[in-house]
Amino acid sequence: MNRVVGIEVKASSAPTAHSAKHLMWLRDELGDKFIGRIVLHTGPHSYPLDAKIVAAPIATLWS
Repeated sequence: MNRVVGIEVKASSAPTAHSAKHLMWLRDELGDKFIGRIVLHTGPHSYPLDAKIVAAPIATLWS
Protein backbone atom coordinates (compact mmCIF):
# COMPACT_ATOMS: atom_id res chain seq x y z
CA MET A 1 0.00 0.00 0.00
CA ASN A 2 1.38 3.42 -0.92
CA ARG A 3 1.39 5.98 1.87
CA VAL A 4 1.84 9.75 1.74
CA VAL A 5 3.40 12.21 4.17
CA GLY A 6 2.54 15.87 3.56
CA ILE A 7 4.88 18.68 4.60
CA GLU A 8 4.39 22.43 4.22
CA VAL A 9 6.80 25.13 5.33
CA LYS A 10 5.49 28.56 6.33
CA ALA A 11 7.35 31.78 7.16
CA SER A 12 4.71 32.51 9.82
CA SER A 13 5.46 32.01 13.51
CA ALA A 14 1.86 30.97 14.22
CA PRO A 15 0.18 29.27 11.25
CA THR A 16 -3.57 28.67 11.43
CA ALA A 17 -5.76 25.90 10.06
CA HIS A 18 -6.19 28.06 6.96
CA SER A 19 -2.42 27.81 6.44
CA ALA A 20 -2.83 24.05 6.06
CA LYS A 21 -5.70 24.15 3.54
CA HIS A 22 -3.65 22.29 0.92
CA LEU A 23 -2.76 19.53 3.39
CA MET A 24 -6.43 19.27 4.38
CA TRP A 25 -7.38 18.86 0.74
CA LEU A 26 -4.70 16.20 0.26
CA ARG A 27 -5.83 14.37 3.42
CA ASP A 28 -9.43 14.39 2.23
CA GLU A 29 -8.46 13.16 -1.25
CA LEU A 30 -6.18 10.33 -0.10
CA GLY A 31 -8.05 9.07 2.96
CA ASP A 32 -6.16 6.27 4.73
CA LYS A 33 -3.14 6.63 2.42
CA PHE A 34 -2.45 10.01 4.06
CA ILE A 35 -0.53 9.09 7.21
CA GLY A 36 1.77 12.02 7.99
CA ARG A 37 1.16 15.74 8.01
CA ILE A 38 3.07 18.67 9.37
CA VAL A 39 3.26 22.41 8.84
CA LEU A 40 6.73 23.63 9.79
CA HIS A 41 6.89 27.24 10.98
CA THR A 42 9.24 29.76 12.59
CA GLY A 43 7.49 29.91 15.98
CA PRO A 44 8.44 28.13 19.23
CA HIS A 45 5.46 25.78 19.83
CA SER A 46 3.82 22.67 18.38
CA TYR A 47 0.02 22.47 18.24
CA PRO A 48 -2.76 20.75 16.27
CA LEU A 49 -4.25 22.57 13.28
CA ASP A 50 -6.85 20.02 12.21
CA ALA A 51 -7.48 16.28 12.23
CA LYS A 52 -4.20 14.55 11.37
CA ILE A 53 -2.38 17.89 10.84
CA VAL A 54 0.06 19.47 13.30
CA ALA A 55 2.09 22.69 13.30
CA ALA A 56 5.64 22.37 14.60
CA PRO A 57 8.67 24.64 14.80
CA ILE A 58 11.09 24.13 11.93
CA ALA A 59 13.78 23.81 14.62
CA THR A 60 12.19 20.42 15.40
CA LEU A 61 14.18 19.06 12.46
CA TRP A 62 17.52 19.51 14.24
CA SER A 63 16.66 19.42 17.95
